[in-house]
Amino acid sequence: MRTHARGVSIVELLVATAIGLVVVAAAGGIVLAQHAAARRLQAEARLMHDLRTAADLVARDLRRAGHWSAASASAVRQGDEPAAANPHAAIAPASVAASAVALSFSTSGADGDGVVDDRDRFGFRLRGGAIEMQLGARNWQALTDSGTLLVTAFAVEPRLDEISLAAFCERPCAAASATCPPRQQVRSFAITLAARSPTDPAVTRTLQSSVRTRNDAVVGSCEG
Repeated sequence: MRTHARGVSIVELLVATAIGLVVVAAAGGIVLAQHAAARRLQAEARLMHDLRTAADLVARDLRRAGHWSAASASAVRQGDEPAAANPHAAIAPASVAASAVALSFSTSGADGDGVVDDRDRFGFRLRGGAIEMQLGARNWQALTDSGTLLVTAFAVEPRLDEISLAAFCERPCAAASATCPPRQQVRSFAITLAARSPTDPAVTRTLQSSVRTRNDAVVGSCEG
């Protein structure tokens, strides 16, 4: 008896082809999804790294704002002579949050004339999606690259705590005195930075940090 070999019908071939296409499409979709997720994670990591770098640089200058190299020699009262005022004590913003910071500190050990020179001026501001750093009176340089991150918000909020120095006064202060006792002003700043990826608007990050200035100001005086 003869046996006849049975081939694959056109219907079976079409069904197999369709199943193969579905499997390939599903595998391709998984690969594309994983690739997109990897690119997003890379963009998020780079965005967060750049934000942290910018925040650290802002915090670094805020931390040393008000430094005066001649403080130990000139800003301490000697005998009956009044103590010299620190020319670098002012920091903007002073009371409310702002998107620009202006500060100064001395960079030379011979800077004892009590004058804020152009080389002592520093600051930060948000402009065109980038944080700019001030180096000198009119010299602004980009701190962040808008090609890697677009900064959407930059705010520096000042905070002030006062510590009474009444224990250092020889006489008690009058009840109605506005200047006595002297007070140590402990200044700190809350920094907020928000940005998004220029290649993927859905990738956004916000970073918050705080920093305390190392140079506290003293206001008021004891009653003589």
